[in-house]
Amino acid sequence: MSYHQPVMLNECLEGLNIDERGTYVDATFGGGGHSQAILERLTSGKLYAFDQDDDAAKNAEAFEKRSFTFIATNFRNLRKYLRLHGVQQVDGILADLGVSSHQIDEPVRGFSTRFDGPLDMRMDQQSTLTAAEYLNNCEEGALHKVLGIYGEIKNARTAAKAIIQARHKAPIATIAQLLEVIRPLAPRGREYKYFAQVFQALRIEINDELKALEELLQQSGMVLKPGGRLVVMSYHSLEDRLVKNYIARGKFSGEVEKDFYGNLIRPLQPVNRKPITASAEEIQENGRSRSAKLRIAEKI
Repeated sequence: MSYHQPVMLNECLEGLNIDERGTYVDATFGGGGHSQAILERLTSGKLYAFDQDDDAAKNAEAFEKRSFTFIATNFRNLRKYLRLHGVQQVDGILADLGVSSHQIDEPVRGFSTRFDGPLDMRMDQQSTLTAAEYLNNCEEGALHKVLGIYGEIKNARTAAKAIIQARHKAPIATIAQLLEVIRPLAPRGREYKYFAQVFQALRIEINDELKALEELLQQSGMVLKPGGRLVVMSYHSLEDRLVKNYIARGKFSGEVEKDFYGNLIRPLQPVNRKPITASAEEIQENGRSRSAKLRIAEKI
């Protein structure tokens, strides 16, 4: 729990509607808080946990292996790796899309503006592309799009231009160097929110997070048993929009598809019409739960 305090733990477990003999997936193992709680509710059931982070793999070593299997890969490989373990269908899938407290609080990982450290931001530390590598080699137009779409900042073009100009003088390699470049561009009184939006944009780009989430959602409809549950917790509007659209429409954009009788063609149906949010008590205890939105869907 010191690695990462699970957000809305009870709500996630209720959403999964756990059968003690069922087969479940924790798509974002992290510190194992959600996985531990799921395992406590299983008797003859099985849990398969996914995570690409090396620290998560170390955390998994402490888990008893009889009913637990850790799979060291991105959740975008869900269906492939479940099949490799002889699993065709599961009763529930949980995905907590937030960055873990440990990752945020570890300066060398480069996720937080609160510390100085290398501009890394890789979820998979075996990956070669760091945030520093990206910032020092990307084209201005591409960076403008990343900051505008993934960071949702209003002056994305100006920020991209400032970063490109700064790197011509010296490579941008650390958090402090990047903050020095973008600090004059931040709205007064909202500097830290602005910094967080820039860092969010870079993290999403470096880890291909939204495409990976799309692949997870599409595969969930394939591997869930009829009546199986998908429980997804997101922390910003880009993620939540993808989850909401896929559950409601069976796709991420474009016209909805309907059958001969006018019924929506979609693999899942929403269990909760509006996202579940953390209680005031939980937000007071764990400020990182403030932005969390929990959506639950059931396989039709």
